[in-house]
Amino acid sequence: MNVLYPVFVMFALTFFVQIQLGMKRVAAVSGGRIDPKYYRAYQGADEPEDLQIYSRHLINLYEAPVLFYVIVIIASVTGQAGTLPILLAWLYSLLRLAHSYVHLGSNKVLLRFRLFLASLLVLAALWGTVLIGMLMR
Repeated sequence: MNVLYPVFVMFALTFFVQIQLGMKRVAAVSGGRIDPKYYRAYQGADEPEDLQIYSRHLINLYEAPVLFYVIVIIASVTGQAGTLPILLAWLYSLLRLAHSYVHLGSNKVLLRFRLFLASLLVLAALWGTVLIGMLMR
């Protein structure tokens, strides 16, 4: 198994959310829910709540996951992509999928927070595992 496969999962998730957001924005403008001028500088009347949720979620996919991409590349380049890092990488990507499902679906805040926190802990464990492996080499 390759440690890079979960990166493709994260790419697919990010790409999916980006496309969904674009389609929702087009529908909102076409349906008269928001003035297209809003998107010139993102000022004026607020976006409808569903668009705000998708926008915020997309931004979130460019925050902590960046640290995931970095550590997976480090693990791959340094030869630290053994069983545990691979399992942690898969667990991280699956937790992020679950987080997205909740955030863009029911949006139950406590469940969403728990999934986010779990993903951060897994990410920290992945960083620690790779670092220890590098130090012991």
